[in-house]
Amino acid sequence: MMRIQKILKAGVAGAMVSLIAASAYAAGGAAEKMTPDADVARLPGVVLTQKLADGLPPSIKSSGVLKVATDLTPPISFHGEDGKLIGIDADIATALGVILGVDVEMTDVGAGAAIVPSILAKRFDLSISGINDDPELEKQVDVIDYMYDATTIMTIKDNPLAIKAMEDLCGKKVAVPVGTFQAKMVEAASAKCATPVNIMSIPKMPDVLQAVRTGRADATVNGYATSVYTTEHQTGNGKGLQALPDIRLAAGYLGMLTAKDNPQLRDSVVAALQQMVDSGAYETIMKKWSLGPLAVKTVKVNDAASMPAD
Repeated sequence: MMRIQKILKAGVAGAMVSLIAASAYAAGGAAEKMTPDADVARLPGVVLTQKLADGLPPSIKSSGVLKVATDLTPPISFHGEDGKLIGIDADIATALGVILGVDVEMTDVGAGAAIVPSILAKRFDLSISGINDDPELEKQVDVIDYMYDATTIMTIKDNPLAIKAMEDLCGKKVAVPVGTFQAKMVEAASAKCATPVNIMSIPKMPDVLQAVRTGRADATVNGYATSVYTTEHQTGNGKGLQALPDIRLAAGYLGMLTAKDNPQLRDSVVAALQQMVDSGAYETIMKKWSLGPLAVKTVKVNDAASMPAD
């Protein structure tokens, strides 16, 4: 745990990411065929690796397409000015396609809560969307731990209610995305309050931020890197918000998801990601999106229990 704390202290100031998934579909966009830009295509290790391509499930080898689910959390996954999906997950997805010799079709499913059911229903082969790994999630799907993150609190600018800890949320209105790890954290904190937290469950993260920004909610509990990035860049509905960077809770992994009955795909993706880590391509992508401090050195599977929440 101290290792993660040091990573975070080392400077996630330009970083962003995070959200989880859990249950229930949401409307999503159309599938987008991902094409690696020049920056990704020329990275060392981002080359067709036939041994890994041969290890893919027969259905994916036959179709030549890897179907990937995501949801929007700039700069992890978001739409550029031309409307195309960009961000760290888009870069990783396109690099995986090159290494595994398949086309990648990436779809914004509309909300984080749609991710898990979309994988369970086999609508998608893989999710790349910055979902927080935890032991309960691992009972439903396999989680490929591909970066670190933690959790903090966001308020409106200047923190007028002087919130300094989770205990200060007692009696406050707190907006959280539906079915997320952060929602569970707020529920657990509320159970310890003399005056419970007024929890506002909202499907989409941009709408959660909007609730805080407009004063409908007093705060939100969100991914550390996401919150710090939003504070620094004041993007979209994050304008007028402030992360509380001294609060770093539940340091752990963000993960990609595959179905439990699809170990061939899981193992192929893990091997391809590790190839990117070993070659330096993964670190380059992480730094490109200011997420260098959240980079892993070894790609693991279902490893949440190794890093219990503080």
